[in-house]
Amino acid sequence: MTKSTEFPLETVPDHSHSRPLRSASGLSFLGLFAAAAFFTLAAPGAARADFRVCNGTQNLVGVAIGYRATEGWVTEGWWQIPATTCATLIEGELQSRYYYLYAEDAARGGRWTGEVNMCVAENEFKITGVQDCFARGFQKNGFKEYDTGRQGSWMVQLSDTPGPQESQN
Repeated sequence: MTKSTEFPLETVPDHSHSRPLRSASGLSFLGLFAAAAFFTLAAPGAARADFRVCNGTQNLVGVAIGYRATEGWVTEGWWQIPATTCATLIEGELQSRYYYLYAEDAARGGRWTGEVNMCVAENEFKITGVQDCFARGFQKNGFKEYDTGRQGSWMVQLSDTPGPQESQN
């Protein structure tokens, strides 16, 4: 069973903290799917266990994820997710209850943010720890928290317009 939530875009006029979107080639970058492929995979009987992000906008989006691992809090990024496609950020059965997401729209500069501060870097990164981001040479951004309820799969739909969308399969 996959749970899905929609995450509307927040337009931010201050672009002083924007950074270029970088490919996370060393990370789980295998998950770029066309919208049609996504709906085929999400059909009943084709369930997958993973954490996916789908870009429902018409622009390229850069995404970072945070989660609790055995070594402590970890943040990873940047996945580049083209318009109307999906990416798998974590493959396999989810091990944590809470996951955190931050995203930026490459064309419009809007951001999908939350209240939980975590460390990020300018280029591809995997950072352990969420304390003293600036002192360690990183930046700090607000990530949105997702309570998966310990489900094995979760999908977040990034959109231009507000409105919750939840689905299970």
